[in-house]
Amino acid sequence: MAKKKRVIIIGAAGRDFHNFNTMYREDGGTEVVAFTAAQIPGIADRKYPAELAGKYYKKGIRIEDEKNLEKLIVSEKIDECVLSYSDLPYDTVMHLASRVMAAGAKFSMFGINGTMIKSKKPLIAVVAVRTGCGKSQTSRRLVEILREADKRVVSVRHPMPYGDLVAQKVQRYAELADLKKYECTIEEMEEYEPHINMGSIIYAGVDYGEILKKAEKEADVIVWDGGNNDMSFYKPDLTITVVDPFRAGHEIKYYPGEVNFRLADVIVINKMDSADPEKVGIIMENIKKYNPKAKIIKAESTLTVEHPEMIKGKRVLVIEDGPTLTHGEMKIGAGTVAAERSGAAELVDPRSAAVRSIKATFEKYPGIGKLLPAMGYGDKQIKDLEETINKVDCDAVVIATPIDLSRFVKINKPATRVKYDLSLQGKKELKAILKNRKFI
Repeated sequence: MAKKKRVIIIGAAGRDFHNFNTMYREDGGTEVVAFTAAQIPGIADRKYPAELAGKYYKKGIRIEDEKNLEKLIVSEKIDECVLSYSDLPYDTVMHLASRVMAAGAKFSMFGINGTMIKSKKPLIAVVAVRTGCGKSQTSRRLVEILREADKRVVSVRHPMPYGDLVAQKVQRYAELADLKKYECTIEEMEEYEPHINMGSIIYAGVDYGEILKKAEKEADVIVWDGGNNDMSFYKPDLTITVVDPFRAGHEIKYYPGEVNFRLADVIVINKMDSADPEKVGIIMENIKKYNPKAKIIKAESTLTVEHPEMIKGKRVLVIEDGPTLTHGEMKIGAGTVAAERSGAAELVDPRSAAVRSIKATFEKYPGIGKLLPAMGYGDKQIKDLEETINKVDCDAVVIATPIDLSRFVKINKPATRVKYDLSLQGKKELKAILKNRKFI
């Protein structure tokens, strides 16, 4: 009998599970010995359960911390390690490759063949070159356009399976009560709730083959709402890639963002209202060089402040979307722009007030600076976030998260929300493309 190839999947609870399901679950010639986990707290020391892993894995598959990668390669006699997570600068990818190869194993990555599942319904993928480009607001505009054309639209969101993986196999969100039903983290709610609020259905989970079968039954058009600059899990009929002029050049320096950049039928350059023209020029040159056939949309990210009077002349704490500031490496977000436009006297630095897991986040990502990332991967972290906010000496809090954070944390000072949407001009240009491609 031929020896099975022994594999570790290097992941972060998302792409890694999908790669296993599509490439290895039915492969009797390969044994996936372990997943390793990074980026997301609390993911390691669990198992990918037997109920999801299939007939070859009666005991499931363990999930180890990525820091143990070399030890695992040696002790388990691993043949190959497959990189299966995203939003990584190229030097990080090659450091991982070097760790694997120095320990004696092969380092590899999967392309789009095999990992992209074909849909029976027309499918549009909205992806990005980095976390925090404005992909979700683009997805919402796209859903709005399709629904205005009387299309039944179902969105499928990139996975965020941080809880009970069996229970999360297929998740359907159609009302706010579903967020509680599936015990969603803040990060999950930020992605699902805006779709629910606009009356739209969104799926997520772990098994994206099963998810697609469910979505196809109630959709005329499916929208892949990507995450973490990952590639689509489904084969698109139209790929829309969002880029960010605040991180110009990153579209060709990050994995797999450059893949999305090269695959794009449409490239949306977002945040034009606050972008440096020179940075936009860098992106335009890269489009010309790497994807000259792509249609370009220059769009604004329109901001709405609920109570600008709370900001003007005040010392404010700005809370931004967590992943955008952490592995997305953004130094500025919608809250910062809104605070400056609304005449804030000062942006207060929260770092001296940070406690426990929030303090650890600042230590792990020192480039965040004086913004507070809305970290909420579990009840303990939400409590840490609440305590940090309430310890900060400021006049008011500016909340620039996709959901109303004050619903989950008790803030002991005045707070106002900032909302952001893709501009109406961007919507008009997207609509023209959908008409031209016969989606509407």
